[in-house]
Amino acid sequence: MFFNLPTLLTWARIVAIPLIVGVFHLPLAEADRNAIATVLFIVVALTDWADGYLARRLNMTSSFGAFLDPVADKFLVCATLIVLVELERVPSLVALIIIGREIAISALREWMAQIGASRSVAVHMLGKVKTVVQMVAIPFLLFHGVLFGLVDTQLWGTALIYVSAVLTIWSMVYYLQKALPEIRAKAR
Repeated sequence: MFFNLPTLLTWARIVAIPLIVGVFHLPLAEADRNAIATVLFIVVALTDWADGYLARRLNMTSSFGAFLDPVADKFLVCATLIVLVELERVPSLVALIIIGREIAISALREWMAQIGASRSVAVHMLGKVKTVVQMVAIPFLLFHGVLFGLVDTQLWGTALIYVSAVLTIWSMVYYLQKALPEIRAKAR
């Protein structure tokens, strides 16, 4: 369904992206912008869990929702990474690795679906772990301060975004290896 509750939550995730980006253009103190963007990102990221849970619980799964959900996630992560590069909190190479992988694997999945081999590149636990690490690293990097007087979020966010970059490469290699037999078979 195009407009059921889970799909509306996914749409809300997409609509919220300009809000997260726009916060950094408000005439506020840097710490306030960081805090607002962090809270927005966390709330928006939680809708990813909520829409999937509700879709299954309320039996409102749909092909459109299954398509839109990963698109919303990729938009959210990519837009936020671009902001973090602009703020010099994430190296551009790390952002390029993560964004490039998203584009490459999305294209691979599209192509594999066209040749009838989409199962070979179905979502794997490695990709899910990569996403979780990204979704933890990004709010730390957005906050860019000391949390509860104890946690240096820039330090932890930087470490986690590098772990995410490694997982990103690893998962891309995994998906490419899974697709290679199908690619070879279709090339004959």
